Amino acid sequence: MSTMNLALSDVAQDWVEQQAQTDRYDTPADYVRDLIERDRIRHAKILAMQKLVDEAIASGPGNRTMAELLKEAQARAGVSRGV
Repeated sequence: MSTMNLALSDVAQDWVEQQAQTDRYDTPADYVRDLIERDRIRHAKILAMQKLVDEAIASGPGNRTMAELLKEAQARAGVSRGV
């Protein structure tokens, strides 16, 4: 594992140190590592969603009605709807 030194404002440093004093984190470094990991995961999810949006746009207009799309989405989600 490599080391990185960060310059933080007093307010940011106080916040990090307060978070490190909770039961969730042992040290300020643990808190910062967790923030980075959560941001990395969030970024990966955004990229995956953007890929799906790009593919949907590239596929062109569909030919199903909104009711058909809703029915399929509900079936995929395991939702049954009595109408």
